[in-house]
Amino acid sequence: MVALTLERHSQAPAAGYAGAFVTVLIWAGWILATRHTAATTLGTIDLGLIRYGVPALALAPVWLRLGLFPKGVPLGLLALMVAGSGAVFFQVAAFAIHATPASSVGVLLGGSMPLATALIGASFFGERPDGMRLIGFGAIVVGVAILLVRGLDTADASAWVGYLLLPGAGILWAVYTHAFRRSGLSPIEGSALIASWSFVIHLLLALFFGSTLSTVPAHEIGLQVMSQGILSGLVATLAYGIAVSRLGGTQAAAFTALTPVLAMVGGGVLLGEAIGPYEVTAAIATATGVALSTGILSPRQR
Repeated sequence: MVALTLERHSQAPAAGYAGAFVTVLIWAGWILATRHTAATTLGTIDLGLIRYGVPALALAPVWLRLGLFPKGVPLGLLALMVAGSGAVFFQVAAFAIHATPASSVGVLLGGSMPLATALIGASFFGERPDGMRLIGFGAIVVGVAILLVRGLDTADASAWVGYLLLPGAGILWAVYTHAFRRSGLSPIEGSALIASWSFVIHLLLALFFGSTLSTVPAHEIGLQVMSQGILSGLVATLAYGIAVSRLGGTQAAAFTALTPVLAMVGGGVLLGEAIGPYEVTAAIATATGVALSTGILSPRQR
């Protein structure tokens, strides 16, 4: 009995590390798959239909039980959650990713999320990050600044649209983070509600602005169903939940520091994007900053 208990305890961290690594792989893959669609006829509305249609269907028992307006959740919080990580976030992020190299997306989006979350927390909720986290935020700023200075010489007008929109997407995600913390919902409940409302919003967008799904080759749709719907919409949610439950929120969040690096490597290897010393330096600085911003090396975590 004791041996079995010890075995379970030894397996728990391993499962958490596996869940965290699977999550960041999927997040980096989502950036690459979305970037890939810039060369296809798939528009951002089509991607949104896929991204939220699959989890909305799979999690239907959850949102049907809760109702689309769950009791005890203020309507304003629900709207901020849907905007922050649902339809509005997706449209802003997807549009920007279409115009921006994957290496830049990993830095600008992956770095702006924790930075914006901390700024909102300090400005509106009295949160005060410790010194180690402040160093992390400074490293994020350095990484983003390197990328922007580099972009002054190399980026065209369309890429600069992405450079401006990606931090905006990061701010939206930060708004979602604070709204979700105060909603009282579980991760699965929050995901189900966001997916269902975002799918409805994208149906309305398709009704007014049209959709090209019927003209897209089946293999392209299949790739996005796997990446956007199944992996990003379902598997990453489950994997990150396992990581948080086995490792704790701080350690699990620290793994997101891998996303800028993985997106940069994937962009070079899979999409043939140019990667130079500026991109490498920016990715490393941002990844280091994201890891430190979680508080993983703060004194109370030792």
